[in-house]
Amino acid sequence: MASSHMNTMLDTQALMSEINTPSQMEVDDAATPRPPAQVRRPGFTPDAVQKFVDETGLIVMKSFETFLQTYKDEQLTYMSESNSGWKGYPYMMQMENFITSLLDTVFVDFGHIERSDSTLASAISDQYYRFLPFLRRAVHNVVSEQFPKCFQPRDQDLVPDSALNREFNVAFYGLSDMNRVRQLKTDKIGRLISVSGTVTRTSEVRPELTYASFTCNECGKIVNNIEQEFRYTQPTMCPTITCYNRTNWTLNIEKSKFVDWQKIRIQENSNEIPTGSMPRSLDVIVRNEMVERAKAGDKCVFTGTLIVVPDVSAFRTPGTSVETERDTTTRPSDGLGKEGVTGLRALGVRDLTYKLSFLACMVQPATQNKVNNINLHGEDVPEETIQDVYNTLTPEEVENLHKMIRMGDKFYSKLVGSIAPSVFGHETVKKGILLQMLGGVHKVTPEGMHLRGDINVCIVGDPSTSKSQFLKYVCNVMPRAVYTSGKASSAAGLTASVIKDEETGEFSIEAGALMLADNGICAIDEFDKMDVKDQVAIHEAMEQQTISIAKAGIQASLNARTSILAAANPVGGRYNKKRTLRQNVNMSAPIMSRFDLFFVVLDECNEITDYNIGRHIINNHRQKEDAMQAEFSTRDIQNYVRYARTFKPKLTKAAADKLAEYYRELRQGDSQGVGRNSYRITVRQLESMVRLSEAIARALCNEEITVAHVTEAYTLLQKSIIRVEEEDVNIDDAFDDNEMSELLTSTEALRSMSLNETEEPSEEHRDVNMDQPKGPSGAFMTSSGKISIPYEKFEEIKQMLAIKLHQVQEESDEEAGITQDKLIMWYLEQMENNLDEEALEFEVTVVKKVIKKLLKTGETLIAVRQDQDEDALEQFSEDNPLLMLHPNYVWE
Repeated sequence: MASSHMNTMLDTQALMSEINTPSQMEVDDAATPRPPAQVRRPGFTPDAVQKFVDETGLIVMKSFETFLQTYKDEQLTYMSESNSGWKGYPYMMQMENFITSLLDTVFVDFGHIERSDSTLASAISDQYYRFLPFLRRAVHNVVSEQFPKCFQPRDQDLVPDSALNREFNVAFYGLSDMNRVRQLKTDKIGRLISVSGTVTRTSEVRPELTYASFTCNECGKIVNNIEQEFRYTQPTMCPTITCYNRTNWTLNIEKSKFVDWQKIRIQENSNEIPTGSMPRSLDVIVRNEMVERAKAGDKCVFTGTLIVVPDVSAFRTPGTSVETERDTTTRPSDGLGKEGVTGLRALGVRDLTYKLSFLACMVQPATQNKVNNINLHGEDVPEETIQDVYNTLTPEEVENLHKMIRMGDKFYSKLVGSIAPSVFGHETVKKGILLQMLGGVHKVTPEGMHLRGDINVCIVGDPSTSKSQFLKYVCNVMPRAVYTSGKASSAAGLTASVIKDEETGEFSIEAGALMLADNGICAIDEFDKMDVKDQVAIHEAMEQQTISIAKAGIQASLNARTSILAAANPVGGRYNKKRTLRQNVNMSAPIMSRFDLFFVVLDECNEITDYNIGRHIINNHRQKEDAMQAEFSTRDIQNYVRYARTFKPKLTKAAADKLAEYYRELRQGDSQGVGRNSYRITVRQLESMVRLSEAIARALCNEEITVAHVTEAYTLLQKSIIRVEEEDVNIDDAFDDNEMSELLTSTEALRSMSLNETEEPSEEHRDVNMDQPKGPSGAFMTSSGKISIPYEKFEEIKQMLAIKLHQVQEESDEEAGITQDKLIMWYLEQMENNLDEEALEFEVTVVKKVIKKLLKTGETLIAVRQDQDEDALEQFSEDNPLLMLHPNYVWE
């Protein structure tokens, strides 16, 4: 102890003797030269520092090298190079491909490791983050040993010494256990896990510094391969023995290694969110070849590990930015030991400024079942073929699919009956929903314009008619469906919004419901409750199937290839048949024209129907699943929809001609006349018939669209077009006694009718006339003693009279018109086959009243008088005028 203390004293004295005072320094500078600098770290060499060696990591590295070189499987189909010398060794074939490709990632099925080496699989699963550098080094060793050509520069002008060695990565997939976002806790940090979620936001791809090269600004020494991990890291000290530098460094960008980096925000899948809970979100970090694989709206599976990163946003106060800087002025004597937050004891002093993130090594679509060379490398996956569907089904599912196809003519009706088995009846609505799930064929014109094949359906109906049940069923069956409510959704929530990143301050696009339902169905309940400005926002998405955004310096056109299934309530609560559909719902005309099918579900009183509905609902409550046994299960329907969507039916010549004919009929019955439709028929309805015909052909697994398919589509479209019911036409004032007695004796049906003009009608007959006795023309007597006929009968008589008068005027130029008696006689001749003798007498009275009403309105008939002699004038009277067609009559 004494000698040690003496040596310390001598060293201190020697050091103090070397330190000059200011006065001494001035004298020395003027008189004598400065002595050479002493060695700061005598005998220090960086290579002599003993470093810790992870023996377990080295064992894992060797085991992984052995697995990559020895695993063999002849049945694997995702590598197709037949000329390779490593055929049958999938991972060696992948690494051999590194020579000619730009790929640097080996895709490893974790199930292969579990079957080959369970110890290695357990080590990687439990401590993935610890062993990740060793796994990457193992790939590097195998490639350098077996395929040294991979390290030759691709560009001859590139000097090998000027760049770092080529780096390789490992991507695992096929883990047996799948985690939800809500299940990720701190016990899973560092473990290899898979998590599923829906992508809501993606950042731009940025360069991330992984291995840096620095130049010492004091001695010029170059220090390479300084590893960076989630932060900018400089060398701790200069390796030059005589250099004092610790902080003065310059980054050599040209000699540093950068990789692609992207941050993805995912959200819990809609079917995984507990009732009453807010959806959880998680940031996912992807690198290298995994960037740009996930897009907003995709449901993906991410494989990687959970990590802890500082929550930068927690350091920021409103209106300020965050800059990272280490403060060493107040560092305690024990270093950084007390810098972190250890528990709630420090909660009042310092916030909990850490958060969980996910470092992903593999990104795959959640709906992707088959692994092949295309989807492993992130290329655009083509549409499924029949063989692709078969490859993803079990033998039992394939057999069930074949049984469904072989059922023949009854199959279509059974398939429709299996849609929403908990809902009684509504066969037409179920047909429309089935065709929507199948969809039409997407087409691209020679000019590059896309023609949508998705079918949009709107269900309008009275309360308690199972509208929301249909929407819920579709969301449960379809693999990519989003359910939302119109009143609680804004335009940005349905389409897309531009938000500011809380860490970087940059703007990015966050997906709305329509983008999340890309290549699926978006179900919007209470569609009529949406504001008009929000309805306008989805015009483009419904027809062009894109969403264009120009906000905050971002201009983008995003895909929204979705079918919309909307449910709406009529204005006033109940659907009024005497008003048009446009008047019954709170929608604009452009929105209505974009729906292929409108289904009006009415709550009408029917004793038999009400009994069956009541029994069906009670059985559902009593027997539950047993009461809802359908012909096909939900899984069978899902498989069949996937199978049927592989067909691309084409129009035949006969079917195309039939489409044109049906479209002409729809246009003729549009907007006016007896068959006035509830909404306008446009060319979009023709395209709707094409899409419906394609969907029907798909449902029957046909490659061609026949006339029968077009007829079925036309029938479905006709059923969705509710005809407007007009009020009965009152063609007469109160009858006088003579007319009343004549009418009562002319028809047997009216003899039992009792009239009391002074008595008020009873409550049950005040608004409805279903119990009133009807005449042969459908005419009936109102409670006030007036005669009325149905609007359809009134229009029929008017059209027949107009046609006859037009014919008379075309044939004869001398006679301007025809007398009323002759016109009535002609009408009776046309109707005599449908009327008996007594009915003819009643029909005369009705026609006279119709002519009188038409003359009074003056839009169809006019009575004329010409200069005639006295004998001719005797033919005309007020009871028998000369009639002719009004010159301004509009033909309907």
